[in-house]
Amino acid sequence: MTMLSVAALMTLVLALLFGVPYLEFMKKKMYGQYIREEVQVLHAKKSKTPTTGGVFLVAALVIGSLAALFMAQAISTRALIVLMTLLFYTFTGFEDDIKKIKGCQNEGLSPRAKLALQIAVSMLPAVYLVYQGQTEIAFFNFNIDLFYFYPFFAVFMIVGSSNALNLTDGLDGLAAGCSFFAFFASAVICYLNGYMDIAIISMAASAACLGFLWFNKHPAKIFMGDTGSLALGGLLATIAIMGKFELSLILIGIVFIAETLSVMLQVASFKLTGKRIFKMSPIHHHFELSGWKEKKIVLVFSMISALGGIIAVWGVCICKVLLSGN
Repeated sequence: MTMLSVAALMTLVLALLFGVPYLEFMKKKMYGQYIREEVQVLHAKKSKTPTTGGVFLVAALVIGSLAALFMAQAISTRALIVLMTLLFYTFTGFEDDIKKIKGCQNEGLSPRAKLALQIAVSMLPAVYLVYQGQTEIAFFNFNIDLFYFYPFFAVFMIVGSSNALNLTDGLDGLAAGCSFFAFFASAVICYLNGYMDIAIISMAASAACLGFLWFNKHPAKIFMGDTGSLALGGLLATIAIMGKFELSLILIGIVFIAETLSVMLQVASFKLTGKRIFKMSPIHHHFELSGWKEKKIVLVFSMISALGGIIAVWGVCICKVLLSGN
């Protein structure tokens, strides 16, 4: 447990240290975020706010993780694959952000190209687990072995999580705040499941999100961009499958799932009936247009994320007690 604290402290300090020069660099270069037309009125002041803050977030996360893993003598193939997946997703998001910046619009990689890259990267941890014979998912006291269907399940989880967190990144501090609690809960579950290496990475991710919040809290000085959101979403699901708590991710990522479902329902409703369910999707914009202040939305959604994480950890603890009783 001490190494988890060390990983968190080192990563938090690194995120704060890296953030200052990176923010200054982005301000000088005037690399800003372009706002969706639908929310121009609400977020006009955010136009040109520096983006790609995920660069220093991920840098702090990776360096803090590797340092803590080395100190704990817990460097493993599993941990390296998790970090490699994170980096590949970071590169994908960064390429998307750069295209938006160069094109002076809110459109980067084509949806097809982005999806292809996400699927390709997610195959790395999926194939590794099949090779290791870890193709079971736990449901309370029952284990369901998916065998060679597991890669499809894992890829769906990782790609879906990456895009879900990306959709959540629409308000100052929202994605980072919810991710802080999600990764913290994941770290506890990994520790309980005996995956100390993955627990260290997850705790480092939680601390990196906390450090990033210093720069991203309202009013945000910098956005994480797709560089950070795609990477963190992919990392969260990769940690879940590597730490063997796949189904617990439903509770841990409850806010991200809700954001995604709101978009899916909105699109389906409009195509089938011509009517919209929400004033705007993702759902955080619906509350924003309903008169909620940005800080209130971020606070409420973050608390929901925290509650989901607490319930997920409690569920894992209950299962372990039941198993020990048998």
